Amino acid sequence: MSIGNSPEDERPFEDERVEADREEARPSIGRVLQQARIAAGLTVDDVSSATRVRMNIVHAIEADDFTPCGGDVYARGHIRTLAKAVHLDPAPLLAQYGDEHGGRPAPTPAAPLFEAERIRPERRGPNWTAAMVAAIVAVIGFVGFTMFQGGDDGGNEANVAEGSTPGDSASPTTKTKKPADPAPEPSDSAIAAAPQDKVTVQVSAADGRSWIAAKDHNGRMIFDGVLKQGDSKTFQDSSKVHLVLGDAGAIDLFVNGKKIEENFQPGSVERLTYTKGDPEAG
Repeated sequence: MSIGNSPEDERPFEDERVEADREEARPSIGRVLQQARIAAGLTVDDVSSATRVRMNIVHAIEADDFTPCGGDVYARGHIRTLAKAVHLDPAPLLAQYGDEHGGRPAPTPAAPLFEAERIRPERRGPNWTAAMVAAIVAVIGFVGFTMFQGGDDGGNEANVAEGSTPGDSASPTTKTKKPADPAPEPSDSAIAAAPQDKVTVQVSAADGRSWIAAKDHNGRMIFDGVLKQGDSKTFQDSSKVHLVLGDAGAIDLFVNGKKIEENFQPGSVERLTYTKGDPEAG
């Protein structure tokens, strides 16, 4: 009779060894984010500007060091934000982070929470309720004013509709109602009358959302954010405008009143510079 270990006793150790080999074969979270950023043609500075995550934290996460994040809650938030910026699904990375750091995030101390809120303030959306109330009040006021001003004219128009002629009117001084002047037609472009002594660039997210960064001729940031589909931004400078388009295929571009006909591909990152003489003739 053998007193050694049976094959069944050794099987759990073999399963653990296979699982360990599988973990070693899976790339780290930081490595996956770094490779995706490079494939998207973005620098750490680009990603930091687009996500508002500080550059030192981006470098640390790509090195699989989550200590500067200030806790599991912020580490998960940074992973989700960086993954979206480089066009990755954040769910697998968050699941991997949970496997490697004990599942659910630990409670975050009050001090890091306050610091993070101060560094990266939340963007508030428009107050649609107040806007709707203001619009309703304006419409009611306009209708009341129109009814008050047009009461007499309405009576005269009713008499004409019933068969009377203008000569039958009791008051010879009644003024004839003039037709309203037609409203001017809108111009083809909001920057059609761009000043000649400046460079004017209009960026419109026609086919989807895109991250946009714009700098003036001194390299100072004019705009840094995401345009939703249908949004547009106009930038002016005395001599030069530098652009970075995160998804150039979703953008319509107008420079000095003229549309730029470029075959930008969806998802491509474009770095462009325009001056007062652009677009060049021909």
